[in-house]
Amino acid sequence: MTRLPAPYGSRINRTKTVRFSFENKPFEGFEGDVIASALAAGGQWMLSRSFKYHRPRGLMSMAGAEADTLVQLPSDPNAQADLTPVTEGLQVTAQNVNGSLENDRDAFMDKLGRFMPVGFYYRTFMGPARSSWLKLWEPLIRKKAGLGVIDLKAPHKDYEKANLYCDV
Repeated sequence: MTRLPAPYGSRINRTKTVRFSFENKPFEGFEGDVIASALAAGGQWMLSRSFKYHRPRGLMSMAGAEADTLVQLPSDPNAQADLTPVTEGLQVTAQNVNGSLENDRDAFMDKLGRFMPVGFYYRTFMGPARSSWLKLWEPLIRKKAGLGVIDLKAPHKDYEKANLYCDV
């Protein structure tokens, strides 16, 4: 493990081990650990891939406000690994991978980045022949779009939400 020694990590209970898996590989953390800190302690720094170019994504700030730590839980896509606590037997997988996290078959997209600049709009592929758009490009782009996988059989849950407005 590559964990910081005590007194760092004062919110974890180093006497109670929690076992979980990431990408079907076993990992251990401590009670009070979040997924990201337990994975980092186990030497796993890459957590997912970017949705456009499939570049490796991993830990940056552990501040709970970054998209680089989004992972897939069995019934929860886009779970923030730097905020979600580990639980016994939890199965965590990476998002936006075609194959495995280390050997993503879509990683070649990174090399096409120079041809698709920031703000690249997918409707560029809509040319004079609209039927080619509908038959070829639209299904390919829709298949690659989105983050995570939704479990349609998961039970309904109520979620808290906050709408913050500043009255000036």
